[in-house]
Amino acid sequence: PIPAGFAGVCKVRFNRGGKLYAPYGYVNAVHCDPIEKKPFYHALPGTGALSFGMLGCDLHCGYCQNWVSSQALRDMRSTLDFQAATPRELVNLALRYGAASLVSTYTAEWAVAVFREAKAAGLATGFVSNGNATPEVLEYIRPWVDLYKVDLKSFDDRRYHELGGRLGPILESIGRIHKLGFWLEVVTLVVPGFNDSDAELKAIAGFLAAISPDIPWHVTAFHRDYKMPGPDNTPPETLIRAVGIGRAAGLHYVYAGNLPGETAGLENTRCPECAGMLIERRGFRVMKNRISAGGKCPDCGTAIPGRW
Repeated sequence: PIPAGFAGVCKVRFNRGGKLYAPYGYVNAVHCDPIEKKPFYHALPGTGALSFGMLGCDLHCGYCQNWVSSQALRDMRSTLDFQAATPRELVNLALRYGAASLVSTYTAEWAVAVFREAKAAGLATGFVSNGNATPEVLEYIRPWVDLYKVDLKSFDDRRYHELGGRLGPILESIGRIHKLGFWLEVVTLVVPGFNDSDAELKAIAGFLAAISPDIPWHVTAFHRDYKMPGPDNTPPETLIRAVGIGRAAGLHYVYAGNLPGETAGLENTRCPECAGMLIERRGFRVMKNRISAGGKCPDCGTAIPGRW
């Protein structure tokens, strides 16, 4: 509930005279990247994704790597750069770059307006989020969104409170996102001393595996940023350990990210049945893609879940 005259926790929605206003018609950043950077590893590999973002976030993570935009209305060191845009302009830009998808962050209403145009133009659509989503907003965006990435930052409610949120709603959203049929991939930024214990990583992996062993789990490396210059950068050995924990929990697809070439091939996709190499990656680049038409392993015919 946002009282009259006040803004919500994101600082971008506000109540004026009993009417709720939401961000619309602008972008803070637009960039065409490999879709692997989102990261989506089981969706249109090797293609470009045009990402567009807005200002604001309902969390205030001390290690945020995008704080200039996400904390723009909280932190005076940030900036308020933005420019007007229309859905058609963003779709045309994606087509001009040869992107196969449009990917949004933060704001559902504006994203849906853009995605309606994107779908009509034959583009796939994706939503990158922290998982703080109500059932109503998921129902609202479902007809227009194909891919959904969630940051699961911890499995400790106390830690989530430090970031400005609660664990329970994130876990409920992950289950609901999967049930509604979005293609879901989950990311955990592994921060030394914050969420890198075996117990916490096992809890995260077990939770995901109980929903579906086919949910890709990305464990990525922290580096010193913003308000967290203290912890050491995450070493490759920690990510390798996290991947082992995820696999032991029953997850079929666990990936180590942010340290290209340093994690013993754990950026690659292998068949869970025959262990054959399917997609070879280095960082955000796809070096080789052997997944056959229909999304199957060419060696044993096992169906590989995703959007191919």
